Amino acid sequence: MHYLLKSEPEVYSFDDLLRDGETTWDGIKNPQALITLRNMKKGEKCILYHSNEGKAAVGTATVASVRLDPPIPPSKMTTPIVRLKAGKRLKREKPLAEIRAAKVFKDSLLFRQFRLSVVPLTQEQYDWLVS
Repeated sequence: MHYLLKSEPEVYSFDDLLRDGETTWDGIKNPQALITLRNMKKGEKCILYHSNEGKAAVGTATVASVRLDPPIPPSKMTTPIVRLKAGKRLKREKPLAEIRAAKVFKDSLLFRQFRLSVVPLTQEQYDWLVS
């Protein structure tokens, strides 16, 4: 599976990931997004999307590792610790308007639940974003 990860560039940008080489993808609070993070597997591909400012898919990353920390009461849910390894900048950024207009994203969770910061992508959607 592939994923689109949203980040506010003023908080952590794709350039920051390129500089760091690898990072822990944290700060996620939404239960549905946490489930998606928990389901990630080492080696899966991701697209980084700059939200708020820029509003475009900008680069790729790979899931380097996923560790599940024991639950901290009262949550009873394990917290996924996802490490991302920097990939490459897209040859051309894909702005939100262009993604929204693409047929491949017609029924995407990306637009049904726009506030999610982690969204699964189909192979076709991933391929469209990196093309």
